[in-house]
Order: sequence, then C-alpha cells, then structure tokens
Amino acid sequence: MKRVLVLGAGLVAGPLVRYLLDVEGFHVTIASRTVEKAKRLIGGASNGTALALDVTEETELERLIAEHDLSISLLPYVYHPLVARFCVEHRKQMVTTSYVKDEMRALDSAARGAGVLLLNEIGVDPGIDHMSAMQVIDRIRESGGTLVSFTSNTGGLPAPDANDNPFGYKFSWAPRGVILAGKNPARFLKDGEVVDVPGPELFAHHWVCPIVGFGHLEVYPNRDSIPYIETYDIPTVRSMFRGTLRYPEWCDTLKAVVDLGLLDETERDDLAGLTFGELLARLIGSDGTDLKADLANRLGIAVDAKPITDFEWLGLLGSDPIPARDTTYLDVVASRMLSKMEYTSGERDMLVMQHEFVAEYSDRTEKVTSTMIDYGIPNGDSSMSRLVGLPAAIAARRILQGEIALTGVHTPVIPEIYGPVLAELAELGVSFRETIETV
Repeated sequence: MKRVLVLGAGLVAGPLVRYLLDVEGFHVTIASRTVEKAKRLIGGASNGTALALDVTEETELERLIAEHDLSISLLPYVYHPLVARFCVEHRKQMVTTSYVKDEMRALDSAARGAGVLLLNEIGVDPGIDHMSAMQVIDRIRESGGTLVSFTSNTGGLPAPDANDNPFGYKFSWAPRGVILAGKNPARFLKDGEVVDVPGPELFAHHWVCPIVGFGHLEVYPNRDSIPYIETYDIPTVRSMFRGTLRYPEWCDTLKAVVDLGLLDETERDDLAGLTFGELLARLIGSDGTDLKADLANRLGIAVDAKPITDFEWLGLLGSDPIPARDTTYLDVVASRMLSKMEYTSGERDMLVMQHEFVAEYSDRTEKVTSTMIDYGIPNGDSSMSRLVGLPAAIAARRILQGEIALTGVHTPVIPEIYGPVLAELAELGVSFRETIETV
C-alpha cells in the first residue's frame, strides 16, 4: 500500500484527490485546517482519510510526513520549504505545483543525498507550460534546428458562453492576486534587445494575440521572461516573451484602475460611510456634479470610452456604500469585482495556452504554433482545478510506482518527467494542437 499525504483541501484539490483515490493500492490522507473540506473530497472512498491539521503545529506535520510515502503540498508557498525539509529528513518524496524559491533550491544536495525527489512547478502555469514547451524545444534540437524566438501566452478566462460581463473576466476565488498583477514590472527580450516595462505602465503594453481555433485575445507581459532562457536552456533565442491572455480591452480598463491609484494597499480609516462614487470623486478632485465627465477628463478619454462604462457597470460611480471590511483602495476594487464577477451555477471557465517557436534550419525557417484550449465541466470541475491538480497527481502516481526515478530538486523540464505526464494528460483529453509553417 502506497500512502499519499495531501496537505490542503482548497479549490484545486478535488481532481487531484479523486485521481489518486482511483489508483489501486493507494491510500490518500487529506490534512486540512478545515476538516469538513477534506471529508467532502474523500466522500465515501474507503481508501481515504480526512484529518484536521494546523500546519504551524510542526511536530504533527512532521509526524504525518514521516508516516506517508509522498507528500503533495497544496499549502501557501511559504510552507513548502518546511514540508520539503521534513521529507528529506525522513526520506520521503514530495510534489508541489508552486514555483521553486531559493529555500527550496538550497535543499537540492540534501535531497540527492537522501534519495528524495522534490518535484515543483507541476501544475498548469507553472507546469503544463514548461512541459509542453520543452517537448517542442527538445524536438527542434533533435531535428537540427536552432531556436531563435519563443513566445508563451496563457490565460484563465470565462468560456465564451459564460463571458457575459463587460470586463470579460470572472473570479473563482479571491481576486487580489489577479488585480495586483497590475503592479508588477515586466521584462522580455525582443529582437536581441531587453525591454523593461515599469509596473505602472504594464497595462499600456498590450496587443492582439490570434489564438488558433478560437479567435483573438489580448496579451500583456507576464513578469520577467528572461530567466526562462536558462530554465529552458535556449541561449540562442533573440526573442523571449511570456504573456497573460485576456479578452480584448481588459488592459485599457485595468490601466485606468492603476492610473487612479486604486491598487493602493495603504490601510485607511476614512473609508467608512463613503459611497463608491464619493470615493472616486475624492480621488479625482470632483465635486460630484458630473462625475462621469470628470473621470473621463482625468483619464484623458471620451466619456463613452470602455474604461468609463466599465467603471459605471462595476458601480464605482454609484451610491452604494463601501463595505465596512474594505480598508484599502485595493479592497474596495477587489471586493466589488468579486461581488459582480463570480461564476454562477453551470458556467464554464476556460484555460488557453499558446506557444510560438521560430526555429532556423540549414534550408528553412519554421514557425511552430502549439495551442491548448480546455474548458471546465458545467456543475463540475473547473478547467483551472483540473489542469493544476491532474499533472501533480499523475506525477505523484508515477513517482510512487517507480516510473519517475530522480532525486534532488526538479521542475518538469526534462523528458523523464514531461514525457509520461503529457502522454497521460492527452489520454485525459488535455492536449495541444500544432501548426507548422515555413516563414
């Protein structure tokens, strides 16, 4: 019997847990601060156990890790190094879907010495993006090509049938992270030159992105793309870009949010009693007589421009009172978006990922476009939860069954990992469509 410990029972845990419960000879323990969530995930499965766990109780956490063959950490990323250290000390395997941080990298030598694999970034982004990119990059190398340009764009969005609000976006959990992306600077390589985008100007850098088999979306830079040249071992590229996909005109409205200072995280005690419109009037110095016109004037756009109508639809010009729990400008925007931009029963989300590779050969230059479009299941699992959870579950099974036999700190950029995981994902209906053209 192989014993798997799943730490956390959040929104992406369902598909992962159900996959592992279906593996013959596996017992799955879910440890969560809220044991009722864990019990719901186990359901009636006889090979599952739900436990209450406060992860700050390190003695209990260590005991559980020592009792299991592999731990999957779905905890906030700050806890991953602690889980990893216990896994190394007790010679147990570990899987996470989160980015590798310095504390995790520092465990590489100890993990190798202990014969332990600490597999990170095995979700969707990071995860499927790495694996699908490396599969094509390695194929280009093997066929004698030299990669000179790589672009990777990903977005989690409402499916077209659920895209019924002006923002073209819906939240399945707290929106702070999505909105705070507007404060991140970005960097990418274009035709041999490094392009730096300051955080306040992020949403000013966007363009149309044709998606094969779908239509057109909008893309803007996703943080620092340059380190991925080393991650993917592609030093020959002259262009390297990773972007975030949204429905068209998202960036214009989010740029207005940024320009007005609505991402400010300063705690304030003067929001109580204000309406949304009164707060906006204060921010732009309006007397409120014609708030819409004053807002347009402040932003330097027409009064009927989309950012204005989006703000109006959201209620930021209206007379609703700001909730007492909102104590920062960011809180005000995030809670208002969440209240009006949630998925409702039966609606589907959609995950779009598209890579473009330009490779030079001795007799030609080729562009490979690799596209994945995945939809959530109405009244079932979201695409996001499936595509985060399933790669981790597949990897965990194959590690425990001896099919992935590595040690140290790894991400899924090598064939021993990405090959079998991508093959099984394809069997489960998650695959990429490729087009190749000579350019």
